[in-house]
Amino acid sequence: MAYDIAVIGGGPAGLSAAVQARQRNKSVVVISGDDRDGPIYKTERIDNYLGLPQIRGPELLERFRKHADSMGVERKTGRALNIMQMNGAFYISIGSDMAQAGAVVLAPGVARGVKYPGEAEHLGAGVSYCATCDGMLYRGRDVVVVGRSSEAPEEANFLQEIGCRVTYVAPREPEGLHGGIPFVKGVRIEVLGEKAVTGVRADGRELSCAGVFILRAAIAPTDLLPGLALRDGYVAVDRDMAASIPGVFAAGDCTGLPLQISKAVGEGLVAGHRAAEYLDKHK
Repeated sequence: MAYDIAVIGGGPAGLSAAVQARQRNKSVVVISGDDRDGPIYKTERIDNYLGLPQIRGPELLERFRKHADSMGVERKTGRALNIMQMNGAFYISIGSDMAQAGAVVLAPGVARGVKYPGEAEHLGAGVSYCATCDGMLYRGRDVVVVGRSSEAPEEANFLQEIGCRVTYVAPREPEGLHGGIPFVKGVRIEVLGEKAVTGVRADGRELSCAGVFILRAAIAPTDLLPGLALRDGYVAVDRDMAASIPGVFAAGDCTGLPLQISKAVGEGLVAGHRAAEYLDKHK
């Protein structure tokens, strides 16, 4: 489906951008994963958000979401996997789905954790970030799911249902994993193989497999959109929150310190405003 603006991330920065764009009568979709993976949801008490002292993180996030819903902001649940630019439009892959937009606001927060050894080298040769996209390639074969998001057990279950032989690796055993899927505790992960994946090493234990699904809560912006300029490891933006690629804006934690809600909301407002202006100028 086509929208004026696609917002990647459903936290304070993303929802602020979406509300601002809707105030300018733009169609907006917010693409984000499970709210439980976000840092605000896990925060018991927030003391420094103006006018709402001592509010619980989940309550504040719910207020933000209700505001966006009341403005007509649409939402797609899932991880944005990549963004392609073609003929003046952006195409965002969301699992096996696709959304189109005239402008993009990046607000995915901070992708926590570096790539595992062997991960980047085997991308497309056994490493995948999406079970519903690539699962059928491994039907009847051994796969490892490295679970680092709340949705990972559901995706592991899906892989089992389509006929993959699944092993689930994570720091702790998750809830909701189907019976018959073995769990292996693992923090230190390494992807093995020369040209293609042949296995995974989890805390020193080797698990043979043809494919590994690494399911994190967030993907780094530069993995989403190659060619995006960085500054000190964060997305480089100007005062209009415009990134280095025309039509792309960014807000919140992904643009750098301080990692605070007030900053995220303010930057989201600017990004949503400027994205709407960008579309008006490029009609």
